Amino acid sequence: MNDKYMIQTDENIKRYISQFESFEKSLNGELQSPIHTIRRTAIEQFLKLGFPTTKDEEWRFTNITPLIRTEFIPSFENPICPVSEKQLEKICIKKIPGQRLVFIDGRYSSDLSVVNPQQPNIHIGSLAEAIKKLPDLVHQHILHNNDGEKNVFTALNSSFLQDGAFIMLPDGTTVKNPVYLLFVSTGENTPIISHPRNLIIAGDDCRVSIIEHYVGVGMNPYFTNTVTQIAAGKNSIIVHSKIQNESVKAFHIGSIYIKQDEASNVTSNSIMIGGEIVRNNIIALLAAERIKCTMNGLSLASSQQLIDNHTTIDHAKPHCSSHELFKAILGGRSKGVFNGKIYVRKDAQKTDAKQTNKTLLLSDMATINTKPQLEIFADDVKCTHGATTGFLDADAIFYLRSRGISEDIARDILTYAFANDIINRISVQPIREHLNHFIYTRLKQGRQLENM
Repeated sequence: MNDKYMIQTDENIKRYISQFESFEKSLNGELQSPIHTIRRTAIEQFLKLGFPTTKDEEWRFTNITPLIRTEFIPSFENPICPVSEKQLEKICIKKIPGQRLVFIDGRYSSDLSVVNPQQPNIHIGSLAEAIKKLPDLVHQHILHNNDGEKNVFTALNSSFLQDGAFIMLPDGTTVKNPVYLLFVSTGENTPIISHPRNLIIAGDDCRVSIIEHYVGVGMNPYFTNTVTQIAAGKNSIIVHSKIQNESVKAFHIGSIYIKQDEASNVTSNSIMIGGEIVRNNIIALLAAERIKCTMNGLSLASSQQLIDNHTTIDHAKPHCSSHELFKAILGGRSKGVFNGKIYVRKDAQKTDAKQTNKTLLLSDMATINTKPQLEIFADDVKCTHGATTGFLDADAIFYLRSRGISEDIARDILTYAFANDIINRISVQPIREHLNHFIYTRLKQGRQLENM
């Protein structure tokens, strides 16, 4: 790394330190709260870690220099840009029943949200409100996640921890309809950075489906740096679906931390579509016996997008299973990264783990770097992993053309079928309909660009 780049990096770090000092001044009475102790520790860790470069093993295929060099304005320093109900209807997923929490540049909007009256001990709302009403509980769960010691962007998120979604369900709670979390970034006038923090706590024997959706309405670059923590109690069932469809000039770095208790069942669906540079981290700790963890992922990239998926499943106890399938469809000069790790600890006997990564290249200039990994320290396990990369099957295209289908439509059918394997695993029908329509539109636009 040359000295000029080092100076540039140091200046960017100093800028975030300066932003934190301004942030502290805006907190007033919160400076003595336990939550602010977390913030102070996190900013020190951020300063210690610094931004990663391609010389770091975990980032060697993801160059974030454009992100580092952009001078983002913190959303708390920027007036909230109004988003109308009409604008919201254009970008949200239609026909989702149940409650909707809307966040504009990381801040909760009560006017645009639809929240039902809360039953006793059930909390579905903003994290900012929870910090005021349940500071000890929030502190306990936020503090439990120590990944900020290793992940600079989690440390940065914790430094500016202020708002996001807060869902807490007592034992035996079943939420009938999905809880829809909609995060809208504006970026209308200046490049904005927001740090949403979502905390989802499900007690024993709970049932809930959560949709986490990120979209943008502005044309300027902006940066969404988000962290979601999920704690699944005994025998609970949680389905978490994250759809990231930011604008073409956006940067999105998100981390999902899952901790599962005995006999819990968590499904994570990740759909990565938008953004110029995207990093999606999912870390699951299977901390007790008879746990089931499922991860499904789909990336759809074109032009010069870069989408990086990093997953970790930590089998800490015996008699647990995990199943992971990540797919990518890459066109243009886009780049994809998949790094999947499965750890099986010494005491995690009778583990059943399967990991698969499949990539479909629509262009000779698209590239994928894939690295499935197994680290096994137990001897009575059943673990498999694998990765495949290739182009559309020429024989399948020929077969469809022999039935009177044009080559363009034949390619679309095969591409759509490849993606649909993941989409059909999502249980919420409005999400499937939304994604099906989007993929059809994206394929059509791609053909038009190629023919120009």
